[in-house]
Amino acid sequence: MGGGFGQRLSPATVTPLLAPLVALIAPHLGPATRRTGSLDNDPPRTVGLGSHLTRSRDEGCIPFVSAELAPAIQVRDLRKTYSVPEREGGVRAALVSLVQRKNREVAAVAGVSFDVPRGEIVGFLGPNGAGKTTTLKMLAGLLHPTSGEVSALGHVPWRRENDYLRRMTLVMGQRNQLAWDIPVVDSFELNRAIFRIPADHFRRVVAEMTELLDLGELLKKPVRNLSLGERMKCEIAGSLLHQPEVLFLDEPTIGLDVTMQRRIRGFIAAYNQRHGATTLLTSHYMADVEALCRRVVVIHQGRLLYDGELSGLVDRFSPLRRSSLISPRTQSSPMGSSPGSLASMARSFPKRMDA
Repeated sequence: MGGGFGQRLSPATVTPLLAPLVALIAPHLGPATRRTGSLDNDPPRTVGLGSHLTRSRDEGCIPFVSAELAPAIQVRDLRKTYSVPEREGGVRAALVSLVQRKNREVAAVAGVSFDVPRGEIVGFLGPNGAGKTTTLKMLAGLLHPTSGEVSALGHVPWRRENDYLRRMTLVMGQRNQLAWDIPVVDSFELNRAIFRIPADHFRRVVAEMTELLDLGELLKKPVRNLSLGERMKCEIAGSLLHQPEVLFLDEPTIGLDVTMQRRIRGFIAAYNQRHGATTLLTSHYMADVEALCRRVVVIHQGRLLYDGELSGLVDRFSPLRRSSLISPRTQSSPMGSSPGSLASMARSFPKRMDA
């Protein structure tokens, strides 16, 4: 995209980047009333209560407000830069790199700012390598940022305070937390000991998870004997035993079949409705986003491109304006068969986003 970190993004600049994503989203949206979202260039906002002096969003300061009114997650100008070693192939280059190593600075996250209100499910979208997982790891406290500010439930995540760790969870679709060779219920008991969950409360939560996710006999099986979908259900249940207030879900339905994806989506919606959990969800399956999220945050190359309603993303950035002529020939043609239609763009979406 070019330019420095402080460069402001205009719709004309980001439209080519978002066109494939818009093409994929558009067919899923119905004729419901739409409200256009906004870029991350909104005017400054001042928020404060009582005697606390606060500064605007553009000043990069997270305002201090009461815990009941503050957003669950506040992110201001978050950045993460890696120093990546580079060298040519071959033995000679390998020997030279031992005494003279070349490094390249890679900005995985380049100045992202957004808020997530309490109880809201927000979709966190972008192509592979956009910085989604890196952002979630910083919000969960696994990574220290290069710069920026984050407040999650009133805590700074990378300080890893026990009170914060007891109130959040991170679920990654490609990572396992359950012990491989013991029954699922024993892994649950281990989590109960780690989070010091009272026994009676633990039994109630396990019963609730069993009902919502249809765990049943799965609790008695070793994890290594479970299918991918069964293991994912147990992973999610194990991550929610302590009933966290904030969920970071990184592609929880990756690799699952359509039926299991639907079951996981239903569980996330039911958990949010029962407990009011704040959820930040990343997924490459638009069915997940459409079913769970009214609002989406889109990043690309570590930069925030869009923050607003899902329908507004299509309204603002769609490069296509379709018109049709009524004639016997056009009526006999299948919808979306033309090369420039939304359907054809959606079919080419994965190739275009990875290019």
